[in-house]
Amino acid sequence: LQYAIQGKLVEQRPEEGTGEELYRQIQAEKQRLIKAGKIKKEKALPEITEEMMEQFRRVAKEKREERQKQVLTLRVSAETMKKAKSLGKGYTGILSRILEYALNDPEIIRRCL
Repeated sequence: LQYAIQGKLVEQRPEEGTGEELYRQIQAEKQRLIKAGKIKKEKALPEITEEMMEQFRRVAKEKREERQKQVLTLRVSAETMKKAKSLGKGYTGILSRILEYALNDPEIIRRCL
């Protein structure tokens, strides 16, 4: 990556110009397209304040906490455990999703009470 940044990955040819010259050409073309109405002028992004960063951190923390999984220990019959393991690798995740779906289905809850 460092070689790419320094322009050492391929031989530099004088007819290609420097990176700075290329940048100026790109900027000039961009201005031409803006004047022609083919592209819109970029709006400056607002400065990010410390208050905005703090709000972002708080929301990110809340989202992480919402996604955090809790540990639950269940007692199941040997037959149920055998069926669960027959689902293959990752069966605990499958059981977790089954439980979540079941708890969101009032009919399943009613039948189990």
